[in-house]
Amino acid sequence: MTRFKSHVRQYRQFKGLTQENLAKKVGVRRETIIRLENAKYNPSLELAARISFVLEEPLDVLFEFDFE
Repeated sequence: MTRFKSHVRQYRQFKGLTQENLAKKVGVRRETIIRLENAKYNPSLELAARISFVLEEPLDVLFEFDFE
């Protein structure tokens, strides 16, 4: 079972972005960001890369996957 953990909320807030701001910058709906921040949604590689670019943080800092 793979466990997914998102640190997007912390880095988004540090950058002073709202969920709506981030959603617009990466081309998704606010609901997607909400679900992603609550680890209810695994982003595609493209979306994860866009978020990484906007937040200026590496993927492995923003997202954790535990493969047990």
